[in-house]
Amino acid sequence: MRFILPLLLSLFALTASAQTTPSPVLAARAWLLLDYATGQVLTSHEPDTRIEPASLTKLMTAYVAFSALKAGTIALDQPVPVSEAAWRQVGSRMFIEPRKPVTVQELLRGMIVQSGNDACVALAELVAGSEAAFTELMNREARRLGMTNTHFTNSTGLPDEQLYTTVKDLGTLASAIVRDFPEYYGMYSEKEYTYNKITQPNRNRLLWLDGTVDGMKTGHTSSAGYCLVASALRGPRRLISVVVGTDSDTVRAQESLKLLNFGFQFFDTVQLYAAEQELSKFQIWKGKAKEVPVGFTSDFVMSLPKGQADKIAVTLTSRQPLVAPVQKGQQVGTLQLALDGRVLGEYPVVALQEVPLAGFFGRLWDALVMWIKSL
Repeated sequence: MRFILPLLLSLFALTASAQTTPSPVLAARAWLLLDYATGQVLTSHEPDTRIEPASLTKLMTAYVAFSALKAGTIALDQPVPVSEAAWRQVGSRMFIEPRKPVTVQELLRGMIVQSGNDACVALAELVAGSEAAFTELMNREARRLGMTNTHFTNSTGLPDEQLYTTVKDLGTLASAIVRDFPEYYGMYSEKEYTYNKITQPNRNRLLWLDGTVDGMKTGHTSSAGYCLVASALRGPRRLISVVVGTDSDTVRAQESLKLLNFGFQFFDTVQLYAAEQELSKFQIWKGKAKEVPVGFTSDFVMSLPKGQADKIAVTLTSRQPLVAPVQKGQQVGTLQLALDGRVLGEYPVVALQEVPLAGFFGRLWDALVMWIKSL
């Protein structure tokens, strides 16, 4: 059964005139812009094309280390032995040394702010015993997060033919860090870090160019180009950009800022329906109640182009026949949103109340009616 619902325009905060704004074209190999609150991709180019992540790999290294902290298997103030393998890492380093004490917290900052490959290996060995075993944890977490086109072979991002990901998967990972580890996310906004009397700046230029940018990570190799995952919080809205394969440090910052500005200027994150708000009532068979109110158990928000609210078409579809018992929170239908004939998405609608089975005669009567209707 299908219902056409009026959209409650009073819930929208869209003031710009209706317009169709072309997405920006960037001087990059691939890119993606993600609304953190809704998970919607606002614009992208080559989102599923495999790319070399370079030091963006360290986002997953951090995610696994944060997970170990949350699980209590390591601690921020825990001293970490520095192996020769960690000490001899090439590329960017925080300059840890064997036989010199270093803590987990120092290693995290050395990895996140200074992009230290030596810090990555030291953390990997602490968490999993070896970098190879740690890499297995990275791939396991990638699968769990739904990063279906990603494979890690090391903790640092140093080039390897079997090390790959996509800008879509990187957006998923960046969102997971913000969502799952807010207590550690602040490290990504630090502009510099000093260890071993050596001060190194954060390579994310946007931390200086835009005060709303509070993370996340840069990457670069000759084959990957200059890459940047950035996140900006303007008011209540957070957007995450992923830009890979640019020609220089300056270009990756400029193109990332262009992408973020596009999302903030031409889209709004709006609440369409409140948690527990009744959208409609669906017919129930063989239940103590004949109808059940339906809606969402949490606020339903979406990113929409500014000025397009009055063009949103909402279609609510009920699963029929809907037979008791029905549990609160059980999916009983689907809400479809469309704009100018283009489907924006389909979302599960759930029962807002429990409906237990009717008595024997009530069930018998409904069974008879259902049988007659099926003829």
